[in-house]
Amino acid sequence: MTAALRGLLAAAAAMGVAELAAGVLGRASSSPLLAVGAGFIDLTPVWLKDFAIRHFGSDDKTVLLLGLGAGITVAALVIGLLSRFRLAWGLIGLGALGAAGVVAALTRPVAEPVDAVPSAIGALAGMTALALLVRGTRPSSIAPPEARGTATPDDGGATEQPERRPEDAGVDRRRVLLTGAGVIGVAAAGGVSGRVLLRRGDVSSVRAKLRLPRAASPARPVPPEAQIRVPGMTPFRTPNRDFYRVDTALTLPQVEPRDWTLRIHGMVARPVEMSFDDLLREALIERDITLSCVSNQVGGDLAGNARWLGAPLAPLLRRAGIASGADQILSRSSDGMTLSTPIETILDGRDALLAVGMNGEPLPVAHGFPARMVVPGLYGYVSATKWVVDLKVTRFATDHAYWTRRGYAERAPIKTFSRIDVPKPLATVNAGRVAVAGTAWAQHRGVDAVEWQVDDGPWRQARLAPVPGLDTWRQWIAEWDAAPGSHTLRCRATDGTGRTQPEHRTPPFPDGATGWHSVVVTVT
Repeated sequence: MTAALRGLLAAAAAMGVAELAAGVLGRASSSPLLAVGAGFIDLTPVWLKDFAIRHFGSDDKTVLLLGLGAGITVAALVIGLLSRFRLAWGLIGLGALGAAGVVAALTRPVAEPVDAVPSAIGALAGMTALALLVRGTRPSSIAPPEARGTATPDDGGATEQPERRPEDAGVDRRRVLLTGAGVIGVAAAGGVSGRVLLRRGDVSSVRAKLRLPRAASPARPVPPEAQIRVPGMTPFRTPNRDFYRVDTALTLPQVEPRDWTLRIHGMVARPVEMSFDDLLREALIERDITLSCVSNQVGGDLAGNARWLGAPLAPLLRRAGIASGADQILSRSSDGMTLSTPIETILDGRDALLAVGMNGEPLPVAHGFPARMVVPGLYGYVSATKWVVDLKVTRFATDHAYWTRRGYAERAPIKTFSRIDVPKPLATVNAGRVAVAGTAWAQHRGVDAVEWQVDDGPWRQARLAPVPGLDTWRQWIAEWDAAPGSHTLRCRATDGTGRTQPEHRTPPFPDGATGWHSVVVTVT
């Protein structure tokens, strides 16, 4: 067995036992891989975060975990090589990995001392496995038969030595194989058992059985013409399975509705605490609202439109009695993520919700089950807290949320945005009549006009589809007499305040991207 392989097996045992410990404790966030991954996300610079979202979208977390797995593999191989020279060096390496897991677990926002246990136990298991593997490959005091010389009758009893490596002399291969197999078994059994135990907290079945009350104030009917009927066009209402997901949760919080409570406190006259049943007894309203992510690039698809069911936030805050001088709601999710929302955007009459339903069913777990915030007109990082459990009425000068501590703007109204959905970039179309269609949004202001342009020609008005309100995106369409050649199509929108989308492109940081979207197509 090579020294590098010993390190790999020892690290696998460490991870497997740590996963089992996390499963026994019922705390997925204390798993070393997830804890270190979450810590890595917290330390990720803005440019790298935007790069990951732009290139990997909702798969960014999978890519991160694969990268961490690759890093651990390399570290394990190095540890194994070090143990070849001195066992203590390998043990120190495994201890360092365990210490990193402990620190990462204990620095999570909702960490408890018990979260250090999986990494600590895993490190001890890995160190034990490495010691056993190293001892198993040391030469035994009695060399095996094939390592001894054999006398031949032709040379008068002279001994013939077989060709072999010095380090293999006297190694009990059976013991090596049994030890290696045992370590592999421990790693596999621990990892699988840990995953199974962690599924005990899965709330998918609870969600499937939940029946939400009907809305006291139903949403307006969506006009049939809201959907532009062109092949390849974005659906007006985004199915739950296709709705974009951007958050920092490597493992989805599993919150039982019966255990859920919301606390409203801080600069209030009367702190409020409510259960999920209390929330469902509120006069729920149903609204069509488009959400979009601040990381969305010009022409990007990090936006979605859904029908939300929830309790209006403004009456809940007024019930608590907001103190003079408060200007921020600092919301916190069950996994410790914090977002900040300007109070005026909740109290100015818009349909800010504490949502429990999405497109006619309970919130999907990935989108905040059992409850989340939805505030139209603001980017998600200041309005759309998933798995929300705490609302603190405070001031921007006093409390700083996760993203604002990283340089993002405190107040982030959504910028007027439009994109071309059809034809797709680099598409090839036939000469003649071609449909040019797309989507525009300016939540809480509405879209009053969309213009489109071919190459550097004149701007032309597109036909706008009807919408049920100001808080949804709006589809548009135009007809183009396409001539052969390569052409650039552009679009720009004007919102309800008369402001037109600017030409110059800006990046998402710190308060959202803007600029004209363009696509290049070939006409044959």
